[in-house]
Amino acid sequence: MSPILGHKNKLSALTLAALGVVYGDIGTSPLYTIKEVFSVGAHPVPLNPANMYGILSLIVWALIMVVSIKYVAFIMRADNRGEGGIMALLALASRSAEGNIKRQRLIMLIGILGACMFYADGMITPAISVLSAVEGLEVAAPILHPMIIPITLLVLFLLFWSQSKGTAFVGAFFGPIMLLWFSTLAVLGISGIMQHPTILYALNPIYAIHFFEVSPWIAFVALGAVVLAVTGAEALYADMGHFGRFPIRLAWFGFVLPALILNYFGQGALVLENPETVKNPFYLLAPEWMLYPLIILATLAAVIASQAVITGAFSVSRQALQLGFLPRMHVEHTSESQQGQIYMPRVNWGLMAAVMVLVLGFGSSGDLAAAYGIAVTGDMVITTLLAGIVFHYLWGWGKLRTISLVLVFLTVDLAFFSANVLKIPDGGWVPLVMAIVIFTLMITWKTGRSILYRHLKNEAMALDPFIEAMGAHPPTRVPGTAIFMTPNLEGVPHAMLHNLKHNKVLHERVVILTVCFHDFPHSMVEDRVTVEALPHAFYKVTVNYGFKDAPDLPRDLLLCAAKGLTIEAMDTSFFIGKEILISHESSAMAYWRKKIFIGLFRSAETITNQFNLPPNRVVELGTQVSF
Repeated sequence: MSPILGHKNKLSALTLAALGVVYGDIGTSPLYTIKEVFSVGAHPVPLNPANMYGILSLIVWALIMVVSIKYVAFIMRADNRGEGGIMALLALASRSAEGNIKRQRLIMLIGILGACMFYADGMITPAISVLSAVEGLEVAAPILHPMIIPITLLVLFLLFWSQSKGTAFVGAFFGPIMLLWFSTLAVLGISGIMQHPTILYALNPIYAIHFFEVSPWIAFVALGAVVLAVTGAEALYADMGHFGRFPIRLAWFGFVLPALILNYFGQGALVLENPETVKNPFYLLAPEWMLYPLIILATLAAVIASQAVITGAFSVSRQALQLGFLPRMHVEHTSESQQGQIYMPRVNWGLMAAVMVLVLGFGSSGDLAAAYGIAVTGDMVITTLLAGIVFHYLWGWGKLRTISLVLVFLTVDLAFFSANVLKIPDGGWVPLVMAIVIFTLMITWKTGRSILYRHLKNEAMALDPFIEAMGAHPPTRVPGTAIFMTPNLEGVPHAMLHNLKHNKVLHERVVILTVCFHDFPHSMVEDRVTVEALPHAFYKVTVNYGFKDAPDLPRDLLLCAAKGLTIEAMDTSFFIGKEILISHESSAMAYWRKKIFIGLFRSAETITNQFNLPPNRVVELGTQVSF
């Protein structure tokens, strides 16, 4: 096979895979967007030709402005060593503020709020996508209406239950299914457009402008539903590390964007020809014989859209965990070849519970749409702000250039966000409450860990005088290597002091080990470990990980051999300090936050599991800490 042919085959495979993983969320938006605008929303737009042309023009130019220009043309260029997503963008923006603690803290708070908005969005996406797909049953056979909620809950349960099996097998089908889905969208759209070809005039942005001139309030309110057409745009950026920029861009411009526009315009043409179809224009666009196959295909597409969100939640959770914003959680790797394929049971079942509560609480995709949008638009605003920081401080753009571009993006983002604020009384408060709760937990954990670290550091004995004392008055040294894990390389680990106090011995080689997580995705193998030899067979070892690396200390400590320290696995013991927090009165943290932190601390996964330590080689030594 020629190199050119091989390159084309690889590009085709990556583009097909990107089609399956990246575009599930935005690809299922036609299920409910037009219906939400004109019929079931809290503020439905009056149905007439002028309004339909205005709405379609707004949808197509929202797709161009938000997805094509903002995300594809600009945001995707802000990669952190090839990786994208809100956490990668946060890391880049924070790097630009090194040395300025206040600005760095502000950027961190804004970025974490964006991540929390992503979580809130991730709870609503599976609920509204699957529910809107299953609601096609009501179109095919109205008698099946009572079965919509039970079938939706069953599909969602099977989806979350299957997460522990890994996505590699199912993922192989994602691309072909979504290829069929977008092809179906395009064909159905063309069939609708043929009934009313003049609908294509709405491609002209003048219709959107005219809509705002004639009915400014109605047009503004309509933005709260129009934004549903661009939900999922952040997935292009978040999944960039898996597929690369070019396959994602190729899939968007070559297939996804045309298919979406055709389908939206087909629905618009159908509704203008037969206004009664506005109750569910997506399914009524299809011929009767096609309804049940289309419901099955739509449900599969909704499951794929939900899968992408769930996978994103796992990825963001692990990144937040390793950057210190979440307590340790159990992480399972579901693929031997792809380290990015992970399963986090606590996140999975918590997300499932939230999604099912939303389905039961709202009961229909129309009601859920009232809650959908505010989290997405909030995340878009935050992405624009962080990107502006990266453009100016890291890329070196001038202030005029940066401000001009950011203002254009913010004008669009804030217009969508402001329109969604109107949804707060009708359910928009739900994602806001979710985001605030998650934000409070993450900031409380980060703050509590910092306070605890300072407390332990202040109480720790200095390491160098201790080593000199051990040399002057050596205790009994026993064969083997002892590794004492600590976040503070300059102090004596509490576990070492307890071991000396109770066992009266030291191993012949003592390693003071700390693990550092950095604000880049992956650490290079050659930079993974650093070793510093100290007197009397003591060593300082630092193991470096990026925020997307899978920690494995037994594997990575083997790299120390090339730097003068050979660690034999069967001759090594890991000593870990286990702090037991006792609450007491202090002004370092509010009492209620302290209680939350202690609860999170007690529920954290063990260090043994987090760093893949051999359980039969680990010794835990506890100590009480007043907090």
